[in-house]
Amino acid sequence: MESVHTGHIVVLDADGQVRFQLGDPTQPVFPRSSLKPLQAVGMLGAGLKLTSPETALAAASHSGSPQHLELIEQSLRAAGLSEDDLECPPALPLGAAEQRAYLIAGGVESRLAMNCSGKHAAMLQCCLANGWPVSGYLAPTHPLQQHLAATVAELGGEPVAATAVDGCGAPLFAISLVAVARAFARIATGPGPNAQVAEAMRRHPELVGGENRAPTTAMRSVSGLIAKDGAEGGFAAALPDGGAVAVKVDDGGGRAADCAALWALHHLGVDVGPLAGLTHVPVLGGGRPVGVIRPVPGW
Repeated sequence: MESVHTGHIVVLDADGQVRFQLGDPTQPVFPRSSLKPLQAVGMLGAGLKLTSPETALAAASHSGSPQHLELIEQSLRAAGLSEDDLECPPALPLGAAEQRAYLIAGGVESRLAMNCSGKHAAMLQCCLANGWPVSGYLAPTHPLQQHLAATVAELGGEPVAATAVDGCGAPLFAISLVAVARAFARIATGPGPNAQVAEAMRRHPELVGGENRAPTTAMRSVSGLIAKDGAEGGFAAALPDGGAVAVKVDDGGGRAADCAALWALHHLGVDVGPLAGLTHVPVLGGGRPVGVIRPVPGW
């Protein structure tokens, strides 16, 4: 045993009852980008009209492929906006392969390439749709962010415990893992904006993440699944019947969050065999597998 990640996990069955848990899934945590599908629901509920690809990107932490960047740029242009209106910080693409290709092509850090730019583009468009100020749209007191905080609380079924600042500059809401799982179950099964977000994620898993990213691979492998990762060891997923999983890793290790959350789907009757590359990740030595990152019950 070389490294151990500890954390918290909850699995809810289709009727919302806890089927499996470890750690303390009732304590407030920052789910980070795992909350993006909830925020997308909030924006659609506020009257924002988006295409299915735009909706997927609103819920995404995209890898920064040319497809991602072109779609977001087109969406901004159609709304009379530009990259300069985005208030997320400049960055390079999140995906390793995408970042290499971007740099080889002469790309530099930009707001468009930042992995949250799809969410920010949707936030700007939501402001325009409601007559809210575009400038300062990330302030916690802005009408958009007040509405999104209320949406997170409503979907999660509990009040927001704390508000901080996410890596992209947007307000970051703390709720429990039970609330995260409950919210994902409602998105996966609900009508209206919930259904729009869930369907967009299912139809465009490559836009929610990117090639070789855990959420994209999982949604392609498990029929009807919606899944979203988050920085600092967050991950959440839900099935079409409402069964759901949420994870937070204590040390922020993303490799542990992906592994544990997708492994836990077996508690909901999912055949996780097709996800073996994510639930049991090879550790390489000299280019060959010499170990494995794996879930250990009781972690």
